[in-house]
Amino acid sequence: MEILKHLLDFVLHLDKHLAEIIQQYGTWTYAILFLIIFVETGVVVLPFLPGDSLLFAAGALAANPANGLSVWIVIGLLILAAVLGDTLNYHIGDYLGPRVFRENSRWLKREHLDRTQEFYHKHGAKTIIIARFIPIIRTFAPFVAGIGTMSYSKFLSYNLIGAVLWVVLLTGAGYFLGSFQWIQNNFGLLTLLIIFVSVLPAVWEFFKARRESKRRVA
Repeated sequence: MEILKHLLDFVLHLDKHLAEIIQQYGTWTYAILFLIIFVETGVVVLPFLPGDSLLFAAGALAANPANGLSVWIVIGLLILAAVLGDTLNYHIGDYLGPRVFRENSRWLKREHLDRTQEFYHKHGAKTIIIARFIPIIRTFAPFVAGIGTMSYSKFLSYNLIGAVLWVVLLTGAGYFLGSFQWIQNNFGLLTLLIIFVSVLPAVWEFFKARRESKRRVA
């Protein structure tokens, strides 16, 4: 519970925590941001890291010259982190193979795997792009792609497109909106809004799948 409490505090006050990291670590902040995005997209057992809100916060802080962050360096590094993270995740899925669906694992929730697989059945390879904007599914999509039959060359093209769109849109939004006083004063509320909007597609697909399942049973 203590870990969850600290994680929630970090997510809701990302702007303040990132500002403290910048003051303490200076240019090493780029490496810290890179590592967080890489781990969130590349390590399938850590799908709860704050990807969307972190990108927005990084862009907002880069908009303030006093913080010493270049928005172009942030965008370039985080695109690279997102691409490499998904690539690692794909190869982990390819290595582990279909047995992860046959065996219960204490590290992987079968529910997340099944939900991501349903996304693939509906959206195909575009899932790699769409999933960038959906927490949890973002982390499981490349893993499931590696388990399936998608070739790496095809995966890589969608991976690059999704990473560029995800990082540029959210970091750019933070950069252009972060200078507004209302945004600075209500960053926690905005973070919750970002999380809420980002999970809406997954919630919609979940209830839609349940409705279709009940209809088939009836």
